[in-house]
Amino acid sequence: MSEPECPQKYPYGIELEAGVYFWCKCGRSANQPFCDGSHAGSEFAPVRFELTETETQWLCGCKRSGKSYLCDGTHKSL
Repeated sequence: MSEPECPQKYPYGIELEAGVYFWCKCGRSANQPFCDGSHAGSEFAPVRFELTETETQWLCGCKRSGKSYLCDGTHKSL
């Protein structure tokens, strides 16, 4: 499996309302950190997640987190 692109080496801190979201896994989206379909034709697929209430999420910006779409600090070692 190839490595995703790294749009930034820090997380996206975003307040999100309850709903369904698709986090960009490939790193190519122009709508970071969310998917815009730029993964088409690649081995990557967006990660679906759902929130039941409004909350701040720290979404991975380096695309290498071991916690899927959530930042786990991996960017600090890049």
